[in-house]
Amino acid sequence: MVKRQFGHRARLALSPAEIRVMDDQAHAARTMWNCLHAWWQMMPKDKRTLAAADAAIREARKELDFLAKLPAQASQAVLKTYFRAWVNCWEGRAEEPNFKARFRSPMSVDIPQGRDLNIVRVHRRWGMVNLQKIGRVRFRWTKDLPVGKRAGTDNRITGARLVKDALGWHIAFRIQTLEAKPQPHQGPEVGIDAGVNIPLALSNKDHQDHGRPPLLPDGTADRDKWLTPKEKTRLLKLERQAAHRKSFRKKGEKTSRRLQHTYDQIKQLRAKATRRALDWQHKTTTYLARTYGVIVVEQLNITNMVKSARGTIEEPGKNVKAKAGLNRSIAQEAWGRTVTILTYKLARYGGQIVKVPAPNTSRRCSACGFTVPGSREDQATFVCKNPDCDFQCNADWNTARNILHLYRISHDIVEVPAAGRRGRRAAKTVKPVAAR
Repeated sequence: MVKRQFGHRARLALSPAEIRVMDDQAHAARTMWNCLHAWWQMMPKDKRTLAAADAAIREARKELDFLAKLPAQASQAVLKTYFRAWVNCWEGRAEEPNFKARFRSPMSVDIPQGRDLNIVRVHRRWGMVNLQKIGRVRFRWTKDLPVGKRAGTDNRITGARLVKDALGWHIAFRIQTLEAKPQPHQGPEVGIDAGVNIPLALSNKDHQDHGRPPLLPDGTADRDKWLTPKEKTRLLKLERQAAHRKSFRKKGEKTSRRLQHTYDQIKQLRAKATRRALDWQHKTTTYLARTYGVIVVEQLNITNMVKSARGTIEEPGKNVKAKAGLNRSIAQEAWGRTVTILTYKLARYGGQIVKVPAPNTSRRCSACGFTVPGSREDQATFVCKNPDCDFQCNADWNTARNILHLYRISHDIVEVPAAGRRGRRAAKTVKPVAAR
């Protein structure tokens, strides 16, 4: 038996009065973070302790009524999160923590203890949860939670976090379960090439496509491909309306309520598109994890791939607009997030994900094994220029076959460890051994 920790996010159904209370708590949590950061910078190094910070927080909550709107447990969670941020910085996993801006920082409130939630399922679609200083609140029930007879020492909810996005307030439960250790997956091996025209091309032609073309009829990248035509029309209307209203605002003047309301409507459409893309990713990766035992992907440096081609004043870039559209399409497909989701899902089903070097996988012929110049002149089709081969196929499928071939010959395989949902452990490189 192994312990499994995962999260589940559900939408809350709040009244306008409850929304105002939640907003006040989120702003108080952000203010608490900023006060802690200011205290940290003023205090000498020998007095920056957890006990001294806790005493400062308690004193601030007595003097400032605004900070008292935040529950005491949530204040302690802000303190622990702030100290954890410095530990991550010292260990080289993140940058130094900084002040949180009012409009750029996500609004959230942490609930560190799960026993105070008192979750009850009302009926098939709704559940009830207890939130401090708010009361009983309904939330959408879309997943069986370990409550009631299902709850115990091994299967329980350890905490939650309240998060606000463009679509409203949500609650993210932290769940811990005890499950049987999965047996090794007996499924076949498959190589996957992440692309733009075909999102996930598989070496056995079991391609996974979301059916949304990445390009518009004029050849430019479609940044709103996850929206329906009616929603695209509405988005265009809102963007023009926002640009028109913004033209009347003077420099340094506060944004009007009408303009802010238009911005909120644009954010809602963008958030809806992001949810649809994430939903497709989760359904597709679940299918892949259940079907295949070993999934081989390329070890890509996506940050370098999406760099701008603008260049400098002395040496300006070429095809800047086309490269910007390609970068936008790559960012929309979220290749890195796909690999992250596959990592923890394959570990749950007993599978394995490995990475192989990416150079020349798209230019090498998967039939003869030779890399001949000019074979990849077309972006969508691969035509081998070797006179003794003349192999022709889809370019993404050819790349997927090469990726699987590198794994079978044990060519510098990088195993991705199953370190929980986010895979925080370092990867391990396996040197070439015998051919598989």
